[in-house]
Amino acid sequence: MTKLIGNAIFGQSGGPTSVINASAAGVIQEALKQKGTIGKVYGAAHGIKGILAEQFYDMSKEDPAELDLLKTTPSSALGSCRYKLKKAEDDETDYKRLLEVFRKYDIRYFFYNGGNDSMDTCNKISKYMQKSGYECRVMGVPKTIDNDLWGTDHCPGFASAAKYIATSTMEVYLDARVYDTGMVTILEVMGRNAGWLTAATAIAAFKGLGPDLIYLPEVDFDLDTFLVDVKKIYDREKKCIIAVSEGIRTKEGKYIPELGGDLAKDAFGHAQMGGTASILAGIVKEKLGCKIRAIEFSLLQRCAAHCASKTDVEESYMAGRTAVEVAVAGGTDQMVAFRRAPGADYACEIHLIPLDDVANTEKKIPKEWINAEGNFVTQAYVDYVLPLIQGESSPPMVDGVPRFAKLKKVLATK
Repeated sequence: MTKLIGNAIFGQSGGPTSVINASAAGVIQEALKQKGTIGKVYGAAHGIKGILAEQFYDMSKEDPAELDLLKTTPSSALGSCRYKLKKAEDDETDYKRLLEVFRKYDIRYFFYNGGNDSMDTCNKISKYMQKSGYECRVMGVPKTIDNDLWGTDHCPGFASAAKYIATSTMEVYLDARVYDTGMVTILEVMGRNAGWLTAATAIAAFKGLGPDLIYLPEVDFDLDTFLVDVKKIYDREKKCIIAVSEGIRTKEGKYIPELGGDLAKDAFGHAQMGGTASILAGIVKEKLGCKIRAIEFSLLQRCAAHCASKTDVEESYMAGRTAVEVAVAGGTDQMVAFRRAPGADYACEIHLIPLDDVANTEKKIPKEWINAEGNFVTQAYVDYVLPLIQGESSPPMVDGVPRFAKLKKVLATK
């Protein structure tokens, strides 16, 4: 493979995580080191939308110390987006514009950080550049707290969210047992079609401070069976904690919030979730007449950098750095992925997956990791996730609060 000399651009897409900026730091810092191969390093404002709008930042203007702080700074430092590219054969408008911008700024390396839909965007751009005869090496950097990207053992962002969810569930468990009055508590966790995050509440149960019941999107949700399950535990214990994925659905395919009307859709056509716990809480209160609380973890589960997994931070950084190393060595049209090394002790190895294979393909919890009743997970899930949440990572503290990265965001000019 011949040496490709040119500039690089990096963008973030989709929902943020507490470690997505660790991947950004990996890409940016490694790209800045590639003197003689990569000239300028740009950061796109709000992902692909920033490239289309010709709005991106010159990352060489940033203080190296602030780039280091990205490793422990949550959210998407460059700004994210949910923008769906149409198929090029249906509408080339965006693709022609991207090619125009890439040529204008001599962008020969494109790194995109995101989940399923982002890998689809990455794949489409890669194929269009190849078809147009414009040499540009395109690499996908994985990210999603949902842990549903195909072909990788786990996804950057998942472990830290799982650690926060497990910790918060243990804290809620203790709080819910303060009074001697009966109460049902329903925890709502993110996860549209895959229950990896909701299942993380089982880590709390593993420690004796977790939910009695767990309901995941991988199993059809039956309201009558749910009420029987809850009543059985409540009658016996006068307490019941339930964890539900926001995306649980009936056998007819309806999300729980849809029982009260249609849901709004995002740019990718996905239903905008939220409200599952509240609706179920109302139904349980009507049927059992007990005190009830609905708790939606919402954005907190994806931005809790103060409770991040050190393992997750280090692997996220490694994913970003590796994407640059692979591209400079001649790789393209691939996503960086993880697999577990053989042996009793946990170790993470890098492998590469063609973007064709990973784009828009979801990975769900294996059915054998869900109990026969469909209302909890097995020990196999706990064994899978425990190594991923190890180690503590938190931002440096100033005046008792975190010190997060502060980027200058100097707009690039041509």
